[in-house]
Amino acid sequence: MAIKITDDCINCGACEPECPNNAIYEGGVEWSLSDGTSVKGVFTLMDGSTMDANQKNEPVSVDTYYIVTNKCTECQGFHEEPQCAAVCPVDCCVPDEMYQETVEELMAKKDKLHV
Repeated sequence: MAIKITDDCINCGACEPECPNNAIYEGGVEWSLSDGTSVKGVFTLMDGSTMDANQKNEPVSVDTYYIVTNKCTECQGFHEEPQCAAVCPVDCCVPDEMYQETVEELMAKKDKLHV
């Protein structure tokens, strides 16, 4: 399951540097798959669609920090627990029920992001 940041976010920014996949962005900032990963060229997303790794995408949120689901691995293969949740002072980094993934799927995603 990917992690999401709820509306309780106070925009402290503690989570952003902790993400090993660079999946966390400040509100209003565009994102791309290549940011902080080794992904190049065309990349196949979780839903089977494809995207250019360098393509700049609209922010998921304008007002608060957000997590790009296609880059979130819940820190599998890096840490024992999601680091964003571990450092969040208001506990707004929580599992995203809309994106249920097994540990094997999260590890496969990690391997695709960091070749």
